[in-house]
Amino acid sequence: MRRAATEAYKQFAAARAGQLFRSACLLVGGDTHLAEDLVQETLGRMYVVWGRMGKVDNPAGYAQTVLVRIFLTHQRRRSSRESPAADLPDRAGRDSSGDASLRVTLLAALSALPPKDRAVLVLRYWEDRSVEETAAVLQSSPGAVRTRTTRALARLRRELDGSLVDLVAG
Repeated sequence: MRRAATEAYKQFAAARAGQLFRSACLLVGGDTHLAEDLVQETLGRMYVVWGRMGKVDNPAGYAQTVLVRIFLTHQRRRSSRESPAADLPDRAGRDSSGDASLRVTLLAALSALPPKDRAVLVLRYWEDRSVEETAAVLQSSPGAVRTRTTRALARLRRELDGSLVDLVAG
């Protein structure tokens, strides 16, 4: 029995790690090292509760919830010895999956937002979660999620301040 549960967990982790990493990258504003740490901690916590996961309808959604909560906890605990860089380093070459400069601009703008704003935008628009699902993950009311989403989008627009027009039109 235990071997079967371990094998099921390994399959789950292999299937979900990529999606968790992409979400974590958005949450942390492109810091891939921190994103990897958050994913590892998420998968570690999932392993601990895996035997009790029979009560959970959607383990993938539960993992995303764990990831967001770990991210928010990390943001609260982050000490003053850490300071985010103002500019992301240049990348060598272009990525085939999209325009790298557009992605870097969006990640930089997203990373300038407060952690809860980032979490709301990632959950609502990257994870395509409903207001109610996002509220459950963030442990707040649907009205608070709607308000935070509206304000976070306005902040993101101010951060971008027309810089997307140059990147998209070019």
